[in-house]
Amino acid sequence: MRILLAEDEKDLSKALAAILKHEHYAVDAVYDGQDALDYGLSGNYDGVILDIMMPKMDGIEALRRLREAGVVTPVMMLTAKSQVADRIAGLDAGADDYLSKPFAMGEFLARVRALTRRGAEFTPCEMRFGDLTLNRATFELSRGAEAVRLGGKEFQMMEMLVRGQGRFIPTEEFMEHIWGCDSETELSVVWVYVSYLRRKLSGLGAKVQIVANRGRGYMLEERQGGEEAHD
Repeated sequence: MRILLAEDEKDLSKALAAILKHEHYAVDAVYDGQDALDYGLSGNYDGVILDIMMPKMDGIEALRRLREAGVVTPVMMLTAKSQVADRIAGLDAGADDYLSKPFAMGEFLARVRALTRRGAEFTPCEMRFGDLTLNRATFELSRGAEAVRLGGKEFQMMEMLVRGQGRFIPTEEFMEHIWGCDSETELSVVWVYVSYLRRKLSGLGAKVQIVANRGRGYMLEERQGGEEAHD
């Protein structure tokens, strides 16, 4: 899952980004309200975390403009302000949640998890496809009693594949959602991670394979027999 983090205190931003990445979220960090608005309008995010007091544009104004533009991504306001009037202003502008500083990191992560479940479609902790189970709490991919823990980008890619059942996911969509719009990483990195996942599926003896279609992308498919499809 991809998070937009808008926080002008750079030390706090780095700490929050590190914690989110450790929990296998992809994070785009920005440091002012104008960038928060620009990224929010152009990016593909599962959740947005907005500080209220930011340079160039405050978080409430950035959120108001996002909502006016039709962006429905769940948003949590993150701020030192704790007065009731400020919370009301944030919620009235379209926020889904509100967390005042200082806060416990455990509560922060719990609220982020709740926030990202508020999308158009609820995603359960365990996602299944064929004989595979992907556990979003432990980051394990399993088949029966056999399990393997996935790395951060492997997990994000497998999550996208499972959620997109029956649909080819273009390479560019993986790049945008996992590596970010501004990434200078080459498109070939997607093929590299697909190869990693194929090896892990083979090690589990799964009846599920990742099939490729040039020009369309990658998709999960239950194997009916024969060799696994490659590029």
